[in-house]
Amino acid sequence: MAKLEPRLARKERHRRLRARVSGIDSKPRLCVFRSLNHIYAQVIDDAKGSTLASASTLEPELKGETQGKAKAAQAELVGSLVAKRALDKGIHQVVFDRGGYKYHGRVKALAEAARQAGLEF
Repeated sequence: MAKLEPRLARKERHRRLRARVSGIDSKPRLCVFRSLNHIYAQVIDDAKGSTLASASTLEPELKGETQGKAKAAQAELVGSLVAKRALDKGIHQVVFDRGGYKYHGRVKALAEAARQAGLEF
């Protein structure tokens, strides 16, 4: 099989992952997207097709805190914020969708911060 461009390879990994991971009412999906400069997290109920909670480094609430910090530290802030918002809506358990990214660096920092804030997955 020919080697794919990295962006397409991630899309393919995410497609395979999504075939197995789905968010339901009792256990929604915590989905992560990372761009070059920012990181985004959403808690999604796939049965209804709706976003229940979200957070990103672009949030006005986090803007002052993220200035001058490393991207992994910014991801930790986003993870704790999305967990806080999910817990406020009564969501305690989620399934983690790493979006085809390796569980490493910013994705790992976000996940561990969300666990520290009280989400179970």
